[in-house]
Amino acid sequence: MLAALLTASACVAPAGHRDAATSLTVREIDATLERRAAAVLARDPAGYLDTLAPDAVKLRAAQRTELANLADVPLKSWAYEVKDITEQDGEWATTEVELRYRIDGYDTAPIATRRTLELMRDGDRWYVSADRPAKGASDQLWHQGEVEVVRGAHSLVLGVGRPEEELRQVADTVDLAVPAVSDAWPRPWARRVVVLVPDSVESMAGLLGSPETSYRGIAAVTTGEAGATGKRPALADRVIVNPEAYASLGSFGQRVVLTHETTHVATRTSTSAATPVWLSEGFADWAAYRGRTAPPTSSRRS
Repeated sequence: MLAALLTASACVAPAGHRDAATSLTVREIDATLERRAAAVLARDPAGYLDTLAPDAVKLRAAQRTELANLADVPLKSWAYEVKDITEQDGEWATTEVELRYRIDGYDTAPIATRRTLELMRDGDRWYVSADRPAKGASDQLWHQGEVEVVRGAHSLVLGVGRPEEELRQVADTVDLAVPAVSDAWPRPWARRVVVLVPDSVESMAGLLGSPETSYRGIAAVTTGEAGATGKRPALADRVIVNPEAYASLGSFGQRVVLTHETTHVATRTSTSAATPVWLSEGFADWAAYRGRTAPPTSSRRS
């Protein structure tokens, strides 16, 4: 019995040694991820690929495509933070990281999403050998294809697989919605809206991390965090359009939908999880139909 206990204890490194080894690994992985982030912001494919395992042929091809998909998106910041190392043996590691990024001129706080990365060590450097969404995390638009960017006076529309004229029409409609919402909601807000237009309801569901059946017949939704105090600047809200349901509406219905969703963007920091749905949705409907006479459409939800 004593021999077994001694043998077992000899197989486990002291906690201080484990912590020191983990800290060293995190610092080394951080260095790789910092190079990766810098390459994204610099639009540097060679630098980006240099952080990937040389033998990971499929990963390198996929990541080259993803970086190209991002080429026209105006990024302000892009950073990774290691949240946890779930497995490691000195030469291999599996990590949970948080990717945070901002769109220049629109986001005053970053979008955050979780990724699971597998890394291999070669000499004194770590290289990414696998990259996938963390459990429960959703896709980002550039994972779905090349992102086309259309700018409006108050809007930035990012689309994948949709005609440019369709994206321009969305931008024009949001540009009409922003001053209408500002008239209805006089408190300060950014008066800028980012709209995502994926190629299908299935892709929309992928961005939201939910089954597509949840969004069929729904023309658009708004994502983002409700403010707890009403004192924070506008967060990185996104209006996400279901292209199929949106296209089924006439111009009046489309304007109502995007004015409704823009109202949610404007009021986000003045609402919280405790705000009644009837109040937030009712105010958004009131702002959307203000001064209009047509009956409400059922093809809208926030």
